[in-house]
Amino acid sequence: MREVIAEIKNWQKDGKPVAIATNVKRNGMSLRPLGAKMAMTDQMDIAGSVTGGCIEGTVYEEAQKVLHTHQPHLLHYGVTGDEKPWDIGLSCGTSLDVFVEDLNSAAWQTLFPSVQEALRKNQLAAVATVIVGTGLGNKMMVYSDGQCLGDLGNTQLNEEAKAWIKELFTTQEVNWKEFTIAGEAVEIFADLLIPDARMIIIGAAHIAIPLVEMAKVMGFYTIVIDPREAFANRDRLPSVDELIVDWPSTTLEKLNLDESSYVAVISHDEKLDNPALAVALTRPTRYVGVLGTKKNVAKRLETLRELGVSEEQLKKLHAPIGLHIGAETPEEIALSILAEMVTARHGISKA
Repeated sequence: MREVIAEIKNWQKDGKPVAIATNVKRNGMSLRPLGAKMAMTDQMDIAGSVTGGCIEGTVYEEAQKVLHTHQPHLLHYGVTGDEKPWDIGLSCGTSLDVFVEDLNSAAWQTLFPSVQEALRKNQLAAVATVIVGTGLGNKMMVYSDGQCLGDLGNTQLNEEAKAWIKELFTTQEVNWKEFTIAGEAVEIFADLLIPDARMIIIGAAHIAIPLVEMAKVMGFYTIVIDPREAFANRDRLPSVDELIVDWPSTTLEKLNLDESSYVAVISHDEKLDNPALAVALTRPTRYVGVLGTKKNVAKRLETLRELGVSEEQLKKLHAPIGLHIGAETPEEIALSILAEMVTARHGISKA
């Protein structure tokens, strides 16, 4: 939903009806993941994609019907052996199901403000939707703390779906599941609202400027921390989500660093860098890197040991920061840092 929310809000302000299509099932490889969305109006406005291009035209046509009838529809694309109008053979050999619905439905009207709020606050939540069976299109929003909003149409289904979604919060995988309610099969798609990964940049010097811009394109929520107001200001960093003028180590203690946190220490000032590293490395961060040269790594590691960082925790440190691509300019260095973070996100060793 995050990828199309801005366009949807603009269209709604203009009074345009909006349909949304979601990739809810997939058998085989696809350019787009489960949960990928395509939003459309009746005036040829389109945002997002469910496959990367091969079926978007037919999805748009179906969306126009849904906007007219206000009835959700599950579409199947792929070779099934049945000669149905929507059974389209995909060139990649994949079969997939796409659920198309009217964003003005009663179910969406109940939940959409809460979905927007969860995205704005970067909260972990899930929206469960009935895609097959009684109550087609019914929805329930489940928060990571167990609170629920909406109704799938059956108390037993609500409870079973809630328990299943609790498991999905651990794996953070968008998925679907079939439940049996009063002898009837009901399929639920759970669309997770996963918080953006946070890139926390220590030091607002020259490299921070392109790094923030590139990180935003890659979907990171950006935070820059620097006690020096001459560097840490909106004139230099207009796009950053949060700009904190304070000592980095003090701020990091308050940020609740977790596996969605990526820390780039780039001030090149030891009195800022080392205390910040000592905090970041002792938290369950996904990535911690520091600007510097290979020559000063041993000295830095010794300093961090003196600050209480264990040998196991030191193994997390990427020093010098960034993939080795021969980077020289601030933009190239920012690119190398972001590339290394992406390898960490996907569990790929740079070796």
